[in-house]
Amino acid sequence: MGKKKWNHTPWDFLQNYKGEFFTEEWPTLSQMFRITAHRFPDRRCFEAFSPEHILFTYNEAKDKIDAIAAYLQETGVKPGDKIALTGKNSPEWALSYLAIATVGAVIVPLDYSLHDVDIEKFIKFSGATRLFVDEERIDLIDKDGSLGLVERISLEKTPGSPHPYVLDLAGSSAPVYPETKIADLAAIMFTSGTTGTPKGVMLTNHNLVSDCYLAQAHMNLSHTDTFYAILPIHHSYTMLAVFLESMSVGAAVVFGKKLVISHVFKELRDGKVTMFLGVPMLFNKLLSGLLSGIKEKGIVLYGIIRGLMGVSGFIKKVFKVNPGKKMFGFLLKKIALENNRVCICGGGPLPSSTFKMFNELGIDFVQGYGLTETSPIINLNPQYAYIEDSVGKMIPGIEMKIKNPDANGIGEIMVKGPVVMQGYYNNPEATAEVLSPDGWLNTGDVGYLDAGKYLYLTGRSKSLIVTEGGKNVFPEEIEDKFQLFTEIEQICIIGYIINPKTKGEGIRAIVLPSDVFRKKVASALSDEAEAAKAIESRIQEIITQVNRDLPPYKKISRLTVTDEPMPMSSTKKIKRYLVAEKFKDK
Repeated sequence: MGKKKWNHTPWDFLQNYKGEFFTEEWPTLSQMFRITAHRFPDRRCFEAFSPEHILFTYNEAKDKIDAIAAYLQETGVKPGDKIALTGKNSPEWALSYLAIATVGAVIVPLDYSLHDVDIEKFIKFSGATRLFVDEERIDLIDKDGSLGLVERISLEKTPGSPHPYVLDLAGSSAPVYPETKIADLAAIMFTSGTTGTPKGVMLTNHNLVSDCYLAQAHMNLSHTDTFYAILPIHHSYTMLAVFLESMSVGAAVVFGKKLVISHVFKELRDGKVTMFLGVPMLFNKLLSGLLSGIKEKGIVLYGIIRGLMGVSGFIKKVFKVNPGKKMFGFLLKKIALENNRVCICGGGPLPSSTFKMFNELGIDFVQGYGLTETSPIINLNPQYAYIEDSVGKMIPGIEMKIKNPDANGIGEIMVKGPVVMQGYYNNPEATAEVLSPDGWLNTGDVGYLDAGKYLYLTGRSKSLIVTEGGKNVFPEEIEDKFQLFTEIEQICIIGYIINPKTKGEGIRAIVLPSDVFRKKVASALSDEAEAAKAIESRIQEIITQVNRDLPPYKKISRLTVTDEPMPMSSTKKIKRYLVAEKFKDK
């Protein structure tokens, strides 16, 4: 419970391995794993409890990665080849990722929740020649063989399957480690959009490995930690902050497949998880459930607990000691966090009250900020000096500036440094829009920096909507679904705050019915009120129809029918920011 001695350069140990394991400024992804396997050969590495218990130590994982890598080399995979990887969180996914990195190929992680046609689109665009995928979808993707995939490899063991199971793969000899450089492309990470030209973020070994270690200046990690991968691992947030971070220090990863509270609690306990990464919605639900349970015991007890939490938080922040874990251990057990040391939140806006209360309960709660284009971490709230209202302090090696600041210092957030992407794959136009020739990335977000280099977000200049679950939604994607409905003249998709406390956004449609449709209804119904009701009813039917084909986080949950045309630019694009402003409080 005493003060911690903080190591601001926890990557210094790498100097002991320079020359033997790597020769450049940082190791590559593959070299990083081999260093860790050398340091902690017998420690837990990858573990899962569902559908059956599976566990690999670092040494066992290294042997399996080498076996898969040898197979890939012997079947023709060469450095620079693109290999797609998609599936539920699992040790098999992680081993495949590292085997692809080991042979110097480029990993193309894809969102498993996408429709088959969208996965096929990304495979084609990336030029991937092989696919690692869960067995349940292995024959559904590229049914007609038009993608020209050389091989499909299953991430699930299925008796009688004609496809090889990844853990059964092996070469006739050990793999030959290629001379991969840190500047070499390691992964192509597609952003959430599935319409138009895809945006595949190109990240090098340098991007990912430097971000992995530099972030640790603000986050105290240990080989005794156990991380929990419950959010989709293809996403840069989970991939780096759980998968790669754990691997860099010799910690374990427990893979969760179902975001169901009963499953989550069981895996947190069985895995003795100490590092829990989530999105605001998850942490808000855990906290609200806990506080509701206390309230049910009586208002007096609730008042006492909240008062003690305030005292705990004060002591922690001012005196840098943490009494909360002992004081509230009985409460943390109710949400399976009795073993937990740190909670990491990202992927969406978080209320400062949630941040504050977790810290009061004795959990080091780390909030960060970043983009897929920045590998992704560029800001983290240090465990030793956190500010609840901030998304964190700049990590070492990062430059940040505010472009065109107003009188309050608020403007567009620009960032530069080793974590910034190389650009969008085969999309120079999109790259030029956000990345300057001298390496400055326009994040599209708006905020300000304080004197201590802590960042505060105030909004987004982009049209991107961030849902309560941390999912990114591009309005254009949804709007495109309505193009063929003659009843609709204009549609504008915007976000709206579901709950001021959570700050999470829902999806709202502002619709202007077409004149033809209005006249048709008016000819059938002379009463204006009845006609307006019929128009809104039909628009709602269309919304429901479109919603059926959208993933849950993209479904429209609020409709507003307007009779005024929405403002448009000279190129006939709706001025979204004006629409959002007009309907903000309506």
